[in-house]
Amino acid sequence: MLSKFKKLAVAASVLTLGMAFNATAKPVSVGMSFQELNNEYFVTMKEALESATGDMGAQLYISDAAHDVSKQTSDIEDMLQKKIDILLINPADSVGAETAVLAAKKAGVVVIAIDAQANGPIDSFVGSKNYDAGLMAGKRLGEALGGKGEVAILDGIPVVPILERVRGFEAAMKEYPNIKIVTKLNGKQERDTAMNVTENMLQANPTLNGIFSVNDVGSLGALAAIESSGRDVKLVSVDGSPEAVAEIAKGNSPFIATSAQFPRDQVRIGLAMGLAKYWGANVPKEVPIDVKLIDKTNAKDFHW
Repeated sequence: MLSKFKKLAVAASVLTLGMAFNATAKPVSVGMSFQELNNEYFVTMKEALESATGDMGAQLYISDAAHDVSKQTSDIEDMLQKKIDILLINPADSVGAETAVLAAKKAGVVVIAIDAQANGPIDSFVGSKNYDAGLMAGKRLGEALGGKGEVAILDGIPVVPILERVRGFEAAMKEYPNIKIVTKLNGKQERDTAMNVTENMLQANPTLNGIFSVNDVGSLGALAAIESSGRDVKLVSVDGSPEAVAEIAKGNSPFIATSAQFPRDQVRIGLAMGLAKYWGANVPKEVPIDVKLIDKTNAKDFHW
């Protein structure tokens, strides 16, 4: 298993080779379909991709599925019409992405799934250790609650990373026999929806002590509901977004921790895997990226 630094070194080497290669060859054409771009995490990823492809002179096409599988499939069909060489797909739905993946492979395109796994014959998947993210956040919540109480899960869309985060959190809770998961509701990873769902959670569970949110955007909606209620409910999440980290850094917020991902690393390594495969190299089927727990002890020094 490569360390994070070795993975980045490999990615840097491939991208540097790409800049040299494209100085004399036809520019590579890359398409990336995002599940959404109304989220700072994916905007950060997009900016890193634009920088990397710009440095190597590659043609880049970007689309926003807005969590709509049909739109994502249509967007990718448009990219295939433009004769892309490499498709980076961040699926809106892991199962629903298969149609687009099959179409891309039929067209001879290299397909790399980024951040979320996609069904079908992809060449590689680059994503966070999402089970670990849920596990870390869960253990931190369990410690903060003194090993007892009632907790809830603020769920999200049906993609593998979300499922793995929930699975990791549930595993953490098994280490605390006096903590009970009393409800799991879908906040759709959206701030306003998550706020409304959390309000319902709090009303339906008057003795709730903690909430695990599958992402930071949803957690910020949950935070608003918790603060409005005046209740002592602790909140943990996954992502490491600037707004969430700033809230955690206060030290006196209900928001006590997030398992941070590294979106820039993911997309750079994903692009490197795509280029290596395009040039004929063998690439690993999966490249897991480490996550890091952020709480009040290290939040002030962390950023994507």
